[in-house]
Amino acid sequence: MSTAAGPAAGPAVGPGADLREALRALEIFAGLTGEQLDWLVSVSEPRVLADGEVLFRDGEEATGFHVLLSGGLVVTKVVDGREEVLTRHSTEEEGAEAEGHDGKPSAAHRFTGELPLLTDGAYVATAAASGPATTVVAYAKPVFFEMLTRCHGVAAVLIPVLAWRIKSSEVQARKRATVEALGTLAAGLAHELNNPAAAVARAAQELAPALDQLTRTAQAWGAAASGTERSVFDRLADELDKVAPPVVTDPLGQADAEEELADWAEETGAERPGLLGSGISDLGLELGWLLERLEGIGEPALPAALDHLAALLEIRSLAAELRAAGPRISQLVAATRDYANLDRAPEQRFAVTDGLENTLVVLRAKLSGIAIVRAYDPDLPELTGYPSELNQVWTNLVDNSAAAMEGAGTLTLRARVEGVCMEVEIADTGSGIAEESLPRIFEPFYTTKDVGKGTGLGLHLSYRIVTQRHHGSITARSRPGETRMTVRLPLSGTDPSCAVPEPPEPPEPQGRP
Repeated sequence: MSTAAGPAAGPAVGPGADLREALRALEIFAGLTGEQLDWLVSVSEPRVLADGEVLFRDGEEATGFHVLLSGGLVVTKVVDGREEVLTRHSTEEEGAEAEGHDGKPSAAHRFTGELPLLTDGAYVATAAASGPATTVVAYAKPVFFEMLTRCHGVAAVLIPVLAWRIKSSEVQARKRATVEALGTLAAGLAHELNNPAAAVARAAQELAPALDQLTRTAQAWGAAASGTERSVFDRLADELDKVAPPVVTDPLGQADAEEELADWAEETGAERPGLLGSGISDLGLELGWLLERLEGIGEPALPAALDHLAALLEIRSLAAELRAAGPRISQLVAATRDYANLDRAPEQRFAVTDGLENTLVVLRAKLSGIAIVRAYDPDLPELTGYPSELNQVWTNLVDNSAAAMEGAGTLTLRARVEGVCMEVEIADTGSGIAEESLPRIFEPFYTTKDVGKGTGLGLHLSYRIVTQRHHGSITARSRPGETRMTVRLPLSGTDPSCAVPEPPEPPEPQGRP
């Protein structure tokens, strides 16, 4: 009895002896006795697939274990509307070698479907035939578990392949999470930079003609005004420069004031009465205030004074926009740098609230319409760890909360010290997590989202980052209208006191003998 060294093309397979020999040639069944092989043949369900024919689909209930005898399978998954090829199984030597660059065991090419059966879940990807003559043998779920009991050698081959598949999926998920984080970062940065960048562009475009207008009105005002009138105007300009815009505005009242100012300026003979009206009313001032401070300027010089005042207010408004936009852009760049943890050592001292705040900046577009409540204890100590990895955790949790609230609700971020741990809680008022799903949300490949909307690895990776990289814990509590995700991190960096017991094992799969 020989063990195949690697994948080899299988012949066309029919019932009886041909199927028996084809199964014996596979590594997973190479150590079976004659009696075990006879039983295996008796429960086998051979199936020939046409090119592109689907063997099973992502999200469908797992019903069988499939062994590839000839041809090939391509395994894909739709993630955020894009179909991604996860792996290819091939009985051809060249195809198998091409897929072996990531350490894929040769036996992994010849069977699929065991993971969802063992976890009593649904298929986590779609498998379809690749090539015109793909032959698979299906084993129903109860038969698969009986196979593990009857044929002990099967598990010896299956378990290392299963371990590789889980590890490979996690590696792919980490890469995908990194790309998604960069995408989220880029989208958030582009969205947030749009307003200040547009303000800078508009101010720069309007600054040159505004300066020309200011020069013309200054000349006209200088020719029309007496020394006393220029002193009155200078006092008015100085006072306006010290007036801060109102913190709270009444839009209707402001519109009425602007209209009254513009009508009066037009009657007086000003060239741009609307600009003057908006400039004065934006500062929360009214016509009476302006008339009081224009006393001392005669009627002949008044139109020139109003035109020069309008031009001066326009220049000051543009300068204020530039002053506000510059620091806003710098703040966004700083938040982005801190979020991505650029130019820093991997392990470092950091403030956990900085990561939370930078995450809010990056995800601001997704949080539109959602109220943000911050409940940070004062004087929180710094932690030692990997802030860029924790930023992935915060992003995952906040993004999930935003999705659950669908644009309306309250997101609460809490951070406090509890004993030797830092406790961070992210709570939302969304739809909640179903009671039967709550114990499983940190399992790999488990997702409550629709097919194509999630990989089922986001919370699992968050769990790994918190528990394995930071020696902490992450737990969830949920009911309709309230979900709380709590992360506990040790203040010392390695104190095990913040850890909690491992999550419960998944329920015993149905059909296990």
